[in-house]
Amino acid sequence: MSGHSKWHNIKIKKQKVDAKKGQAFTKITREIMMAAKEGGEDPDSNLRLRLAIQKAREVNMPKDSITRAIAKGVGKDKSDSELEEIIYEGYAPNGVALLIQVVTDNKNRTVSMLRNVLSKHGGALGESGCVRWMFNQCGSLIYSRDKIDEEELFLASVEAGADDVKVEGDTVEVITATSNLQKVKDALEALNYHPEQMQITMMPKTVVPLETKETAEKVLKLIEALEELEDVAYVYPNFDIPEEIMQKLN
Repeated sequence: MSGHSKWHNIKIKKQKVDAKKGQAFTKITREIMMAAKEGGEDPDSNLRLRLAIQKAREVNMPKDSITRAIAKGVGKDKSDSELEEIIYEGYAPNGVALLIQVVTDNKNRTVSMLRNVLSKHGGALGESGCVRWMFNQCGSLIYSRDKIDEEELFLASVEAGADDVKVEGDTVEVITATSNLQKVKDALEALNYHPEQMQITMMPKTVVPLETKETAEKVLKLIEALEELEDVAYVYPNFDIPEEIMQKLN
C-alpha cells in the first residue's frame, strides 16, 4: 500500500520528542497566511484556512497569533515581507519523485537550502513539470484502526462519495476529492468517527518501491531533512515501502 498514510505512520514512529514548537508555529502561521491569501479570511467558506486553523489549535497556538496570521494573509497587516508559495520538483534516491511545497520571502535562499539538502542526501532538484504530473490533489482523512469499525467506515465513506479507503499499518485513510472532503468528514463524524488528521494533499498516481532497508532509510532521511527546513511546508513523495521492510525500520 502507499499514499499519505504510509508517510504519516513513518513520521509517528520516527517523531522527535524534542520537536521545536517555535518552528511548528512558524510553519503553521505561514500556512494560515497563504490559505487566507488564496481563499479569503472566512474559514466557513475557505476549507484550506479551516484546516490550517485546526492544525494551529492542535499545537496550542494562541488565538491572537491565528488572527494576526489571517490579517497578514488578506493584506490587512503588512508588517512582514511578502510571502510566496512555490512547489519545487525533484528526486530522492532510487528515482523517488518529490513535490516540495515551500512558503518563502526569499526564493534564492530557499532554492540554495533545497539544493544543499538534496545533494547531501543523494537527491536533486528537477525542472518545473518533471514530476508534478505523477500526483493528483485530493482530500485525506486518517483514522486509527483501533477506534473504528473498518467495514462500517468503508461503507459510510463510499456512500458519502469518497474515492478510496486504504488500510495502512495502524491507520485507515479515506481519500476523496477536495470539494467533497468536508461532506465525507461530516458523514463519518455522524457515526462518531473523528479523524486524527484531515488534509488537502498530493497523492501519487504511481509509486516507486523501496525494497531494501538501506534505500528506505536514505529516502526517509532526505525527506526528514527537507521537512526540517523552515521554508518547507510539505514534502510529497511517491515511494512505497513493503511491509517486511517497514518492520525492519521499527
